[in-house]
Amino acid sequence: MSIQTHFNKFNEEIYLTNQSDEYKDAKEKDTSILGEIKTKFTEESYKVEESFLQGSFAVDTAIKNIDGDYDIDRSVVIKSNDAPDDPVKPKQAVLKVLENRNFKNAVVKLPCITADYKSKKLHIDYTVYIKDESGNYKLAVGKIGSSDHIKKWAPSDPIGLMEWISGSDTYGTNSAIKRKQFKRLVRFMKRWRDVTFSEQIRKKIFSIGLTVIIKNEYRPDFSATEVEDDLTALKKVIDKILLRQYFVFASSNPDQYRVSVDLPRSPYTNIFQHKNSMGIWTDGSDKNIGTQLKNKLTTLQEKLKQAIDEIDEIKQCKILNSVFGNDFKILQKASTGNSNSSGKTATTVFPVAGAVGTSQGAFLQ
Repeated sequence: MSIQTHFNKFNEEIYLTNQSDEYKDAKEKDTSILGEIKTKFTEESYKVEESFLQGSFAVDTAIKNIDGDYDIDRSVVIKSNDAPDDPVKPKQAVLKVLENRNFKNAVVKLPCITADYKSKKLHIDYTVYIKDESGNYKLAVGKIGSSDHIKKWAPSDPIGLMEWISGSDTYGTNSAIKRKQFKRLVRFMKRWRDVTFSEQIRKKIFSIGLTVIIKNEYRPDFSATEVEDDLTALKKVIDKILLRQYFVFASSNPDQYRVSVDLPRSPYTNIFQHKNSMGIWTDGSDKNIGTQLKNKLTTLQEKLKQAIDEIDEIKQCKILNSVFGNDFKILQKASTGNSNSSGKTATTVFPVAGAVGTSQGAFLQ
């Protein structure tokens, strides 16, 4: 069989949608929580005008988390005419709903309200927006106790961002097929992150950051009716990422880097911004995150090249299993039948790599 067959199986193993059986319970919780938030907002005299999912589910790039965690990234929108001047007030209303349910660590953060379910592996992020008569969105920014100059309704374009991610205007012929490949590549890279980095590091290699970088660098042949296999396409994307200016020197040390990527839609903020030693938000990641990401992307690039150059199908799968973890199955043996370029065909599979880690879902803000 071809290497693409193995990538297709890998994608099936990790692919998660809000219709997946594994997500059924989280989906029910989402519906229930949203109903209570709508009731609470009505009591506070700002009725919910609309609500939509954000994050990976909204753009169809979600994966099954290797530790069984599930994320909900939900936005609620109220009319600007109904909104209080203080953007933290509706966020406090959401917080109250979560505190009254079986959640722990519920907290109002600058861009959202976040919490974990006590008895289930479920993490939620809720964002609150207002929407004016022209259809423009503004995000509720501020924490409880934030000063007035921090609290604000900040221009944002969550719908535009999701449309940009899922857009295929630049893909040319058979754009739908090429868009599916782009989203597979995002899923593969998110799983690579989860099995490659420690928990503390991977939490700061945000899903939206990976998605934007891959979207920027995925450039299929405009006139081609088919796409290259996923292995070749992914290798080309990684090559381009490492050639671009995403990584900047963090200091006079040429071996230390920061990763820097801007949102392509309002508010155009730096996705990897961090607080420096003086507590000031600074564009780009800290040097530990950036350096590890660049170094491990370089190793990934080398591994993908090895897999491309390898003519033995079993050895190809072993290389890719070491990169992506146990959900990329290794062929145990080969026999007659449909063969790859080496003339061998796999009949059984078994896992080898020890995939460990936790989920990290970054909402689109």
